[in-house]
Amino acid sequence: MFRQLTAAATMLASLAVATPAQASPMPTPDNMMIIDVVNANGSGCPDKSAKIVVSPDNTAFTVTYSDYTAQVGPKSTPLDFRKNCQIALDIKVPSGFTFAIASADYRGYASLAKGAWAQEAANYYFQGHSQTTRIEHNFKGPLDDNWQKTDQVGIASLSFLPCGERRYLNINTDLRVNRGTSDAHKYTSFISMDSTDAAINTLYRVAWKKC
Repeated sequence: MFRQLTAAATMLASLAVATPAQASPMPTPDNMMIIDVVNANGSGCPDKSAKIVVSPDNTAFTVTYSDYTAQVGPKSTPLDFRKNCQIALDIKVPSGFTFAIASADYRGYASLAKGAWAQEAANYYFQGHSQTTRIEHNFKGPLDDNWQKTDQVGIASLSFLPCGERRYLNINTDLRVNRGTSDAHKYTSFISMDSTDAAINTLYRVAWKKC
């Protein structure tokens, strides 16, 4: 388990609740949010390879992956087609506030042969609560480029942690590749949330609510 702390900040949250008459900004606590990584399990985040940093304005946090790639091809093992990572976070929030995940930006790189396809998927839920709807993004070959996808949660659908409760936030992601009609004995297809020269960041935006 490791801890990433950030300094306090007083910027207004960028997320807002819209009403027919006006839009009121969501509150942002003045004190810092503290995140402990309780556990990080999965073939996509082995040996504490996922790192967490909270944004200075206290409205987001970033997960950095360094070893998260799914692939099929002549040098791939039968289990390489799917990689996953489930991170359990103990998020300590300032007194009088609670939070929910409002959106998440995922970035990576994909190299898919013609006929192959890949998928990135994620869900988010608090310990002991039902999982949210699984959000999936699909990619089709031929493709050889960086990719970015956003999971956007509507304000009315935000799942806030009940005030006063201490439950871990679970973020469960997975990558998978299917050879489709491509020749996996000849061509390698892969999708990653990592890079050979710099790690890929996944940004999670937080919506705050006063208790």
